Amino acid sequence: MDFGIDGFGVIVTGASRGLGAAIARALVAEGANVVAAARSLDALTGLAAEAPEKIAPLSCDMRDKSEVAALVGICIDRFGRLDAVVNNAGIAPVGKLVDTDLSVMEETMAVNVIAPAVLSKSAAQRWIASEKPGSVINVASTAGLNGKALLSGYSASKGAVVRLTEALAAEWARYGIRVNTIAPGAFETDAQANVVNNPELLAERLKKIPARRMGAPHEIGPLAAYLVSPLSDFVTAACFVIDGGEVAKL
Repeated sequence: MDFGIDGFGVIVTGASRGLGAAIARALVAEGANVVAAARSLDALTGLAAEAPEKIAPLSCDMRDKSEVAALVGICIDRFGRLDAVVNNAGIAPVGKLVDTDLSVMEETMAVNVIAPAVLSKSAAQRWIASEKPGSVINVASTAGLNGKALLSGYSASKGAVVRLTEALAAEWARYGIRVNTIAPGAFETDAQANVVNNPELLAERLKKIPARRMGAPHEIGPLAAYLVSPLSDFVTAACFVIDGGEVAKL
């Protein structure tokens, strides 16, 4: 299928590894140009080397609102246009809330909720002013649909991302701007390495997933490409769960 995104300019945050890198690769494979943002520029080296003319690596601290907002202008300067934003960057500190300093939750909300709001706002301002609408994709989590023990801050932040998506979609639909959520379940990424590399933990984890396997990062790419694409022009405020059936089982 031709997604019709050849030459598009797209910002992908948290692009140095895992699902962010997989999304960036899928978009580039479909012809898009990507500003790949992550805290560490060194971590983006390998990804950028795969398509140096189409991937612009950029160091960005998602806690710094000015750096986040600046991504929009950087993408336009580099590729001449901005068609979509993929808010993928996130942190997931683990621990009991009663034993955790609330500054940890504040940082989680700053990275997982405030940063996507800042970047989405900056992009929408450009799109509205130019009358050339675009698409926002917020990567949430199944933990934002069902709260998970030891992940109170993460669950709260990802739940907020789902609601933020709906609110912005309702506000911006009149301008042709689409805002959607992808809510991944368990994927074989570095974040799940302690489970993937432990046969006993992995077996227990897979029991909770009807598909009896974890997702492969490349499986999220086509969904992101579709939501960036004009093919999804009538799709907004939606939450796409990609989890092998785990939420349905719950």
